[in-house]
Amino acid sequence: MPHLKIEYTANLDAHADIGELCKTLSHTLVTLKDEQGVPVFPLLGTRVLAYPAAHYAVADGEQGRAFVYMNMRITPGRSDALVKTVGDAVLAAAHAHLAPALDKLPLRLTLHIDATPPGYEGKFSS
Repeated sequence: MPHLKIEYTANLDAHADIGELCKTLSHTLVTLKDEQGVPVFPLLGTRVLAYPAAHYAVADGEQGRAFVYMNMRITPGRSDALVKTVGDAVLAAAHAHLAPALDKLPLRLTLHIDATPPGYEGKFSS
């Protein structure tokens, strides 16, 4: 972990490179370090995925409005201060990447971080 899922209105594709946003956020996550200089997240466990919403209604339904909703799942055990640091870094990186789009259309950018233990966790990798 972390797994960061991004849902966004498809009209944003004309104003921002969402693939590059994924890369930017992945880089942000894998380079974060805690107070002792230890990486916060494992490199190979980091995932950033984006899903455009082809059909949407934002606020009053005006099609010029846009949203980016990011939900990050992390394993529990990190301090509230560290989770806030992570959230601030991810939100700042997303805001910086999307700044040109923010100047062109009404856009809401949201990040939620969930730190909940899994009910089951199985793994397999090659």
